[in-house]
Parts: sequence; C-alpha cells; structure tokens
Amino acid sequence: MLIVGADTPTGSALADVVAGRGEIRMFVSDDTAAGALRSANFKVALGDVSDATHVGAAAVGAFSAVLLAEAAVDDRIRSFASDPSTVVGSWVSAVAEARVRRVILVAGAEHEELLARAGAGVETAFVHADGIDAPTLAARVVALDEARTV
Repeated sequence: MLIVGADTPTGSALADVVAGRGEIRMFVSDDTAAGALRSANFKVALGDVSDATHVGAAAVGAFSAVLLAEAAVDDRIRSFASDPSTVVGSWVSAVAEARVRRVILVAGAEHEELLARAGAGVETAFVHADGIDAPTLAARVVALDEARTV
C-alpha cells in the first residue's frame, strides 16, 4: 500500500491502523513526519505531493494506493500544480500508470469523478471525506483495502 498525504490527520490515523501490516509506503512532504514514519518502520517517500512523477515512482510495485485529498488542499507548498483537482487527478493517473491495481480516493465529493482517470482494469473506491473524522476514514480505507474486490 502507498498512502499519499500520510502527513495529514487522516494519514496519521491510517498509519496507526496499518502499522505492522507488511510493506506500507508513505508519501509525505514534511521532514518531521517523514522521520517519525521511518522510526515506525514505514518506507517513506519525501517530496512535493504535486509532483506526479515522484508519486508514480513511489507507487511502483504497490497493490493499492490511498490518495488523501487533504494533502491537495492544505497549506503545504505544491510547486507542480496548485489547483486541488489537478493535483488529485495527477495522483490517480500516476498510480494507474505505475500499475497499481486498487486506488482508494479519500476526498470531498467534488473529486470523485477524477477516479475515472485510473482507466480500465484498475479497481477504484471513493471514500467521502466531508464531515467524517480521521479515525472513521482510516477504518473505512482499511476495510476497502482488505476487501477481496471493491
């Protein structure tokens, strides 16, 4: 599993739930979060979340990618794209190109249609994030990731 935006509140809650469940990769843009996640035995990619090439490279070989749109709308620096829809859409395309088999997007309803960019042969699931607390979102993501099909 690759979690893009692991340095968000939902990403932190998700890290707590998936710790110790095999190889989990975390994509973050915060140095402090990267260090803490490495200390917790996660594989960490540190970079600009709007850099689709870097996100795609981190996804190579992963079965699933969890895309946390919080990281596309918060106050972090995004040098490659600033519009949240462009950032999220580039993630979906990048992980699909990396041949991830399952994409789980955690976002507001305005981003759901971006899952179509994953293309045929990629399982997609949408978790509506508006008004839902981070632990509940994390539990929903794990249930989808562990499901036989979505």
